[in-house]
Amino acid sequence: MTNYKSVTAFAPASVANVGCGFDIMGFAVQGIGDTVTVTLQPDSDNSEITLTGTYGHLTPTERSKNTAGVAINAYLQAIGKSDIGLNITLQKNMPLGSGMGSSAASSAAAVYAVNHLLGSPLSTKELIPFTMEGERVACGSAHADNVAPALLGGFVLIRSYDPLDIISVKGPDDLFAAVVHPHIELNTSDSRRVLNKEVSVADAIIQSANTAGFMVALIKSDYELMKRSMSDLLAEPRRTQLIPGYDAIKNAAMEAGAIGCGIAGSGPSIFALCKGETTAKQVAKIIRDGFTNIGLFNEGYVSQLNAPGTVIIDSVE
Repeated sequence: MTNYKSVTAFAPASVANVGCGFDIMGFAVQGIGDTVTVTLQPDSDNSEITLTGTYGHLTPTERSKNTAGVAINAYLQAIGKSDIGLNITLQKNMPLGSGMGSSAASSAAAVYAVNHLLGSPLSTKELIPFTMEGERVACGSAHADNVAPALLGGFVLIRSYDPLDIISVKGPDDLFAAVVHPHIELNTSDSRRVLNKEVSVADAIIQSANTAGFMVALIKSDYELMKRSMSDLLAEPRRTQLIPGYDAIKNAAMEAGAIGCGIAGSGPSIFALCKGETTAKQVAKIIRDGFTNIGLFNEGYVSQLNAPGTVIIDSVE
């Protein structure tokens, strides 16, 4: 235990899949995220979460149904502190069903805050399994390609889920992402439902080759190889039907100088990787204009690929 009575943490948005890396690659996104405050409260019944922020009214107050609450419960049980009294406040700034790791940001901020409150008995990487439990309640699948970059920052590769093996990879400093969120909601469970249940050997070979090529390109700063490798045969062909104007918007982004463009996570957000911040801003505008032209209000973000992960922003002793 520490002398802290209250701790507040911020966790960023994230982009998962990154084209060819279905469920195994992701990166953090600057400019938007969720904030969680945990406060020691001996007489708390630990049943509900206080919700604030733009999207707080859309989030369950029950701790057993809220991604932040579920993640904290899993963490406390693992370290033998389930009986500790906590007040939890979630400032929900991220839209639900955005494809930008909304549930992951809540889970990451929550677990990171309570771990700090209790003296940091676990490392940041050791917190990932508990944040994955938050993902399980959100979409039915305990995947790590959003929570890992949200916690650790930067770009991550999930080499294995059993046992969990997560690798941080530093990308080039001049590699930026443009991320645009159109104001429509897609539930991750619905986006997973449209996927093919079986994959041909030929497609599996191509997908594996693209994933390997992308990782080599990231490490070697080989943008031409990166461009050739950012092709997804598993999710994108099935999910484009869920995103209005996707094909035309992607083509426009590529013509504007994007290295690659794809669906952020399960969508509907679109991301594009670009060399340099200037190009990323231009591409973000092109994508935003594409959605605006078909009547969809949207928001855009530009982030360096090596963006920071979850951080403590306030503490009270």
